[in-house]
Amino acid sequence: MVATRSAHKLRELRQLLDLPDLELVSLDDLGVEGEPIEDGETFEANARIKARFAARATGLPALADDSGIEVDALGGRPGVRTRRYAGPDATDPENNAKLLGELAGMPPARRRARYVCVLALAIPDVAAAGGLRLLSRRGTCRGRIASEPRGSGGFGYDPIFEPAPEPPGGRTFGEYTAAEKHAISHRARAARRMAPVIRAALGPAVTNLR
Repeated sequence: MVATRSAHKLRELRQLLDLPDLELVSLDDLGVEGEPIEDGETFEANARIKARFAARATGLPALADDSGIEVDALGGRPGVRTRRYAGPDATDPENNAKLLGELAGMPPARRRARYVCVLALAIPDVAAAGGLRLLSRRGTCRGRIASEPRGSGGFGYDPIFEPAPEPPGGRTFGEYTAAEKHAISHRARAARRMAPVIRAALGPAVTNLR
């Protein structure tokens, strides 16, 4: 299963992992209630927290994602607080506006940033510490924060993130097609590294990751 309630994230991971022999389903698909406390200080810590929660709630292998954006000029913020940067219930435009406000007037060279994704896989294993075997993989996409939002594609900070292949003032992820984004995104890179791990860890006899 995938430790998420986001239909968008589930759909994207299905595409990126490209594991046709495995059925990936969400927490809601399995009727799992409650939420883990994401109090880790790194993306990896929070991904592992979510994977453990889902695996223990279902007794099944669970894949979790934790991702966000880090800006060099802000000491790595928003970091693990990416989703709630402008407040606990902040919208994407509110988060974008706060970040742009903090970088106002800075030249492109000082607006360097990176998207980060960590995927963690928790596999029930009585021989492992805590009854779970944990494996993780990381993906990064470097770039810079644009001077203003552009494009309506993607989600989160995509309209203000210019990936490194673009020049300053070039296209943001919000202006990329899904295929263009999947070729270089942080989540795509993490998924490409995690897919063989899943195949090796679960084995050919497993037909469902749920």
